Amino acid sequence: MPTKIVILGVFVADTAYRADRQPRMGETILGNSFALGPGGKGSNQAVAAARAGGDVHFISRLGQDDFAEMALKTWADAGVTAAVTHNPDSFTGAAYIFVEEASGNNAIIVCPGAAGDISTADIEAQRGLIEGASVFVTQLEQPMEAAQRGLAIARSAGVKTILNPAPAAEIPADMLALCDFVTPNESEAEGITGVSVRTLDDAEAAADVLLSMGVGAALITLGEQGVFYKHAEKGVHIPAVIAGPAVETTGAGDAFNGGFATALAEGQDPIKAARFGCAVAGISVTRAGTAPSMPSRTEVDELLAVEFGN
Repeated sequence: MPTKIVILGVFVADTAYRADRQPRMGETILGNSFALGPGGKGSNQAVAAARAGGDVHFISRLGQDDFAEMALKTWADAGVTAAVTHNPDSFTGAAYIFVEEASGNNAIIVCPGAAGDISTADIEAQRGLIEGASVFVTQLEQPMEAAQRGLAIARSAGVKTILNPAPAAEIPADMLALCDFVTPNESEAEGITGVSVRTLDDAEAAADVLLSMGVGAALITLGEQGVFYKHAEKGVHIPAVIAGPAVETTGAGDAFNGGFATALAEGQDPIKAARFGCAVAGISVTRAGTAPSMPSRTEVDELLAVEFGN
């Protein structure tokens, strides 16, 4: 059985600003720190999956600039195989990230650059790679049409499909029907289903709506409450795995998705895979940054052994 994970998504250079609060429109305030590092949901998920032990291939577009060099080095260091094209007429993506000092909560603006031009032709060019995978993952930072084509190719080849529907967007019903797993957070789940997610009961109600829309299973990520998993037969609350005090939550969702994909590719059942993803996320939030915060497989296994004895 193949164990390869193919992820379609965006790389952006994260410019992270930490301050006590966000400035109001027209206001300038002093920040506490600044950091430049690798980011982008798809890229973060690829790094998380590879560092967690996955055989990961990443499909994207880059410019030809310093941020592109950052991307290639990030993937090489993590063990991600790049399947990218370069567009010298565009730029490699970048993101503004505000981090609230006291809580670690964040607000983000993403400019995908060259990756915003990923087309269905790019996906068709990688058909063989996708069809040879065990798991295919995508998000919504690149064009919707490309994501849908990737899901369709994967589904027709019997590859497990994961859609992380972020950033929030209106998703065609026929696209949701291609998804074995959909992994929204609370606000994304509300945007898709219309159900406000504040409690576990709310999460189950939102998951039921997603199932009625054709999704195979829903995993609603709930921050410090963990994940609510639901498929046609049952729903399960999977608590968060706590590794220490939260420093920054920016990459937590990406950490979860990368870990979940790795565990699925290894043949773990979805509930155990979600617990593995929670452990990856639990470690990531104890560190600053996104891709740099992703833990190694040894760290994840050690945390799970302490928490669950396995």
